[in-house]
Amino acid sequence: MSNPSPYLPRRTARSLFLPVRHQRYHVHVWGDPSLVTPERPALVMVHGWMDVGASYQFLVDELAALEGEARYVIAPDWRGFGLSSGAPVDSYWFPDYLADLDALLRAPELGLDAATPIDLVGHSMGGNVVMLYAGARPARIRQLVNLEGFGMPRNTPEQAPRRYAQWLDELAEPSQLRSYPSVAAVAGRLMQNNPRLRADRAAWLAPHWSQETAPGQWEILGDPAHKRVNPILYRVDEVLACWRAITAPVLWVEGNETDVTKWWGHRYPREDFEARLAEVPSLERHLLSDCGHMLHHDQPAALAQRLRRFLTAPG
Repeated sequence: MSNPSPYLPRRTARSLFLPVRHQRYHVHVWGDPSLVTPERPALVMVHGWMDVGASYQFLVDELAALEGEARYVIAPDWRGFGLSSGAPVDSYWFPDYLADLDALLRAPELGLDAATPIDLVGHSMGGNVVMLYAGARPARIRQLVNLEGFGMPRNTPEQAPRRYAQWLDELAEPSQLRSYPSVAAVAGRLMQNNPRLRADRAAWLAPHWSQETAPGQWEILGDPAHKRVNPILYRVDEVLACWRAITAPVLWVEGNETDVTKWWGHRYPREDFEARLAEVPSLERHLLSDCGHMLHHDQPAALAQRLRRFLTAPG
């Protein structure tokens, strides 16, 4: 069987490399600051764990199909992912993501006016980050979109000794990611991870999600250190204090086929999540059909329609 032709983008992103907190951040940019208006501010979209900013290309294109190339869109590769780079680290922490995002929004290369709030979207891990950030910097956000950033199961202090021990044990062992013999094999892995991902989209994503490090050896653009457990317990009460401090309207979107028991078993019941979501002051919810966790891959057109309605609604 011949390899599928890669997806053809409607809007082409520019790559910027910016100094951010001792990191060299890679940022995907569609459009420029001249497109920003109070009614249509910059749209910043941050990706999830083991993903890259380029992952939003399909959603950017579907938004352009609805409204033309009228929106300034920014999608960074988080530290340790994609083409962002920095000094090697043992572990990654949520506070660094918040600080990186805050610094990015102040980067002169992006041309964002601090007096003009942005629209902010986050998927999965990125959804958790943007909820915390919107609570810490409420005046910076006009509209907030959380794409399946569920948070994590509640921890108790009694779990700390075992968690620290697990982290120390993992630090003592080298961490690595699997390599692949070709970019087509990477595309195959993407489709194995998400059977709903179209072959042309997988073929387009694969060279953004990986790089050839030697002939016949393609490696995922993600630091293996991301696989290590976080020694800091997830503090639900602190998270909810941030969620309650959000002043922007929030759109929560999830796929009807997402099964969180694959991640946490029964340690995070749905009723626990619903109780947390009820703490958000201004919330709109939407369920996407025929869709799993990778909403921006599975149903970018439907997601773009919902996103546009939300972002253009009166505040």
